[in-house]
Amino acid sequence: MVFLIIGITIAMSLAVGWSIGANDAANSLGTAVGSRVLNLKQAIILIALFGFLGASLQGSHVVATIGKGIVPMNELSKNNSRNIALIASFAACLWVVLATHWKMPISTSHSIVGAVAGAGFAIAAPVKWKVLGDIFMCWIFTPVGAAILGYILFRILQNILPRIIPRRYFKQALATLIVISGCYVAYTWGANDVANSIGVLAGAEIIPVKICIILGGMAIVLGIVTWGYKVIETIGSEIIHLSPIMAFSAQLASSLNVHIYTLMGIPVSTSHSIVGAICGVGLVKGIRVLNMHIMRDIVLCWVATPFISGVISFVILKSIIFFMKMGG
Repeated sequence: MVFLIIGITIAMSLAVGWSIGANDAANSLGTAVGSRVLNLKQAIILIALFGFLGASLQGSHVVATIGKGIVPMNELSKNNSRNIALIASFAACLWVVLATHWKMPISTSHSIVGAVAGAGFAIAAPVKWKVLGDIFMCWIFTPVGAAILGYILFRILQNILPRIIPRRYFKQALATLIVISGCYVAYTWGANDVANSIGVLAGAEIIPVKICIILGGMAIVLGIVTWGYKVIETIGSEIIHLSPIMAFSAQLASSLNVHIYTLMGIPVSTSHSIVGAICGVGLVKGIRVLNMHIMRDIVLCWVATPFISGVISFVILKSIIFFMKMGG
């Protein structure tokens, strides 16, 4: 029975990784597709490559926070830690898959953090409120910081780039910059978000951390190549029509933003970061260029995500505990 639970938990964690790849692939090169620098197939290949590199090389920074920083799973009984890992993975995956079906770029970080906290409440485990509070504050600052960076970078770059790049090379040079910055976004995304997939496995000490990271990276790649195109359409073209300089500014702002949090070990949302950065560059042109209907739906999903995944996780684990007591 124990081996069956472990097997299902691993499968669910990898399913979270798949859903991350499916939903968050757009955060990296969706803007490049929207500005017509890359086609969809080229973008997916680059996202898969650099996302896996980021997960493999720097994914360990955030893994400890997801696995032990919210609920100290390594201090719980093996049974409780495995239950949290299994149910949190299921709840997070379920909500991310639904949001992906609706083409909404939600936060997988929000989903797994809410799910872990919800499962922790269900078994009355000690939840680290200070860590949760710090994470929530960073969630607020993530889109705001990205928007400010995007606004500033676009203001600067739209004036500087046409002056320093010869006109006949301008279009090609800008396309290259967009691709490079998009690959940087993919790298920082892989580094930050792989923990959302396998952090609970590492926290429950089911699989060694290094193997967890590799498996999580592979699951994310699978999600990118099978379903990643859905949200790329939303990020790339439905929030705002992006010019090449706007795309480069947004991607650079987003990647710098996420990389800082990754080095701090804080699980933030690459969805928040890229959408915030896109809004920032859009505001240079004026608020009217933004698709406020899409923005409203995205923000509502952001706010709802940790609560929905947390409630799903709490209810399922509480129900399992209740029926086990009834059966016992």
